[in-house]
Amino acid sequence: QVQLVESGGGLVQPGGSLRLSCAVSGTIFSLNVMGWYRQAPGKQRELVASITSGGSTNYADSVKGRFTISRDNARNTVYLQMYSLKPEDTAVYYCNVRAVVTAWTHESDYWGQGTQVTVSS
Repeated sequence: QVQLVESGGGLVQPGGSLRLSCAVSGTIFSLNVMGWYRQAPGKQRELVASITSGGSTNYADSVKGRFTISRDNARNTVYLQMYSLKPEDTAVYYCNVRAVVTAWTHESDYWGQGTQVTVSS
């Protein structure tokens, strides 16, 4: 069973910074794409950033230049460093990984429980 534990959310003033972490544990054969999504009240969940096992990254246009995604493959952990936060970044942030748990299974999606990020003065 694959478990994702997120941390690092909270309340921050506009222009501030936060760092989210997501540690993946359990039976894992390979961790492929890891990413962060967010969902604001009344809106659909959207991709914020993703990173492949090889380190290639992808960002939503709204966060380019302000957010940085990284991963520590030895620790099965993905990070999202957020700078210059804006009120419109307020949302629940969810960690997502695409993983294979054994050599005989297909890749599956796994989600964290979500962590609240609130940007407000």
